[in-house]
Amino acid sequence: MRQTEEREQEEAANPSSPAGREEKPRTQQDARETAPLSVEEQSTNKWAVLGIVAVGIFMATLDSSIVNISLPSISAYFQAPLNGLVEWIIIAYLITIASVLLTFGRLADMFGRKILWMIGLGVFTLGSALCGAAPSLILLVLFRVLQGFGGALLMANSTAMLTRAFPESERGRVLGLNAVVVSLGVSAGPTLGGVITTYLTWRWIFYVNVPIGIVGLVFTWYVLKEAIRFRGGQKFDPWGAMILSAGIIAIMLGLSFGQDSGWASPFIIGLFVGGLLLLVGFVGVEKRVAAPIVDLTLFRNRLFAAANTSGLLSFFALFAVSFLLPFYLENLRGYPTDVAGLLLTPVPLAVSLVAPVSGWLSDRFGSRVLSSMGLAIAALGLWLLSQLNADSSMFDIIWRLVVTGIGQGLFQSPNNSAVMGTVPRERRGIGSGFLSTVRVVGQSLSVAVAGAIFAGLGAAQAGQVLTHVNHLSPEKVAALQNTFVNGFHGALIVCAAIASIGVLTSLVRGNAR
Repeated sequence: MRQTEEREQEEAANPSSPAGREEKPRTQQDARETAPLSVEEQSTNKWAVLGIVAVGIFMATLDSSIVNISLPSISAYFQAPLNGLVEWIIIAYLITIASVLLTFGRLADMFGRKILWMIGLGVFTLGSALCGAAPSLILLVLFRVLQGFGGALLMANSTAMLTRAFPESERGRVLGLNAVVVSLGVSAGPTLGGVITTYLTWRWIFYVNVPIGIVGLVFTWYVLKEAIRFRGGQKFDPWGAMILSAGIIAIMLGLSFGQDSGWASPFIIGLFVGGLLLLVGFVGVEKRVAAPIVDLTLFRNRLFAAANTSGLLSFFALFAVSFLLPFYLENLRGYPTDVAGLLLTPVPLAVSLVAPVSGWLSDRFGSRVLSSMGLAIAALGLWLLSQLNADSSMFDIIWRLVVTGIGQGLFQSPNNSAVMGTVPRERRGIGSGFLSTVRVVGQSLSVAVAGAIFAGLGAAQAGQVLTHVNHLSPEKVAALQNTFVNGFHGALIVCAAIASIGVLTSLVRGNAR
């Protein structure tokens, strides 16, 4: 009761709060957007909405990782080298998603959640079917772009749908459950992809989405009660959308090819400089248009800006675990692929157990302390993982991964809840798009930086040689193992330092309440 009274007093005193906007709408459009949920929307079962979102997000995140392990089979089928057009099967999907997430978030705010979600499911399902049936490699890459558009529609809309379906008092809890789905989707990819490719063919890693997507479409149509309507009176900024997409594409291409082409090459430097100039130009355009793609005034809120920065740094630091550990387990330790996949499951399992609890706690006690503590534990976990060597036991590997997963689960739900709590209802599509963009860009930064350190210290080359250990002398094996461990340690220590910076940005952001 006391918290309710304090919140009402705060909202009355702060006209920039969501409640203040609802009491004094600036326009008739604002009044429609900030009005309470309609009767039909209130009748929608919130857990059914969670189920709908879980299906779509699991598929979209699964397809960011399930293809990796099947690339050798795809390469052999089309008789193409792995370092050529084949790698674009992954790059095209991720770049497409990152480049349009914020634009699709804006469209969801304009046209409603249900219609955008159904379009996303339909495009993703169609793209999956076409990928599975692709007769050539170039068409497979193009169909992955189509699949990426569908995945971006789902990712840009998911968090906004959940925060609208669940009351504010349960926001952290449901975002914790959503974090579980994301974690399971990303982590299940390599294992599931390996099983499907081994016992069926690589085409079925795409076909498996088709029946799930069709069921999701039917379920959405009959269960989600939001009326499908195009809201008039709102404008779209096409120039801003194109400039934003071009800027993100340039930077993502630089991150993707920097290691192969050389970070100091004119091509890579040109991509980064061009991308940054486009993003600066985007900010200039958005300040001058009446209906911007991104409401830049959101960044005046210290909590929104700092929580997004912490989220970016967390994915930057923590995605390196799923990227580097397979090399450690398979190249240095000699574990088979299926065993290596199972040894990576402690992280998603820990996230699955901790994220809902941390979300529930953030609903009651705020997010600042929980998210800061979680990222600090994750940084400790990264440092502990950096101490692994060629003789570490399986138990040593598992408990360190558990610590890292606990930290990740403790951080993610409160931080996401804090971001969405600062975004007014009529801009939650943009808030959801920011969270997904931060995740994809952070993961790309992690692969680029951790991969550059790992390869630069000679660990990648040493790992490749160690796969033929039977033909090496003991002295040569020991030297290669030492080189590998040094590179592995260096990459993870840098990631631990990045996570530590994220702890600071989390602490300075202020309280959610």
